Amino acid sequence: MRDLVESRGFEAAIIFVIVLNAITLGLETWSTAVAIAGPLLTAVDRLTLGVFTVELLVKLWVYRRRFFNDGWNIFDLAIVAIAWIPASGPLAVLRALRILRVLRLISIVPQMRTVVGALISALPGMASIIAVLLLVFYIAAVMATKLFGADFPLWFGTVGESMYSLFQIMTLESWSMGIVRPVMEVYPLAWIFFVPFVIVTSFAVLNLFIALIVNSMQSAHALDKDIVLAEAETAHGEREVLLAKIETLTDEIRRMQKIVSGPR
Repeated sequence: MRDLVESRGFEAAIIFVIVLNAITLGLETWSTAVAIAGPLLTAVDRLTLGVFTVELLVKLWVYRRRFFNDGWNIFDLAIVAIAWIPASGPLAVLRALRILRVLRLISIVPQMRTVVGALISALPGMASIIAVLLLVFYIAAVMATKLFGADFPLWFGTVGESMYSLFQIMTLESWSMGIVRPVMEVYPLAWIFFVPFVIVTSFAVLNLFIALIVNSMQSAHALDKDIVLAEAETAHGEREVLLAKIETLTDEIRRMQKIVSGPR
């Protein structure tokens, strides 16, 4: 049973079921598809949930307590458990959470696991960058509120409103025509405040996130490569030991043959 669960065929079958479930959940949002094949979509959804449940039960039976040593197994268990919560009454909103089952692709496909693992390993560094970004935002929001709040209370009336407006500016979403140019009609030198803010936040701090994630991805790939090389070296060493034992055994057999065939 363990060989079956860990086989490539079993993994491919689960991936197929996940993709099929993703397609049916998407079709359930299309009124035409529901009108034509609503019962069929519901049946396929229940069937896929049953397949996922059986898969987890088999893994629990095979691995016992070791099942919970793998974080990805706990992730799968949580997603399938959410799908079994009755979606009725106040819990009707949980029907939308069925699409979370598609996230099981992350735990099945090794390449996706590597990407998520790299993102998780980058979280400590991201926390430091977020702290720096929040500090810059707070200082800029206080300055913007004092400078522009009197004439533009909708955008810079309070520190909170200023931070939201500055967030829009940071994302470069209509920042020039939508906010900065109207402000410059009243304060012609306002660009001295906004342009450095955009440079610091959009082109400097946010790029640190990208650099951190890329570095984590490279580290994850390097670790995978080292693991593969270590496994290959271990296999080579085991092969050399086995050959040495065979050679020793062969010499022993030859020596015994000489003793047996010698003079009596």
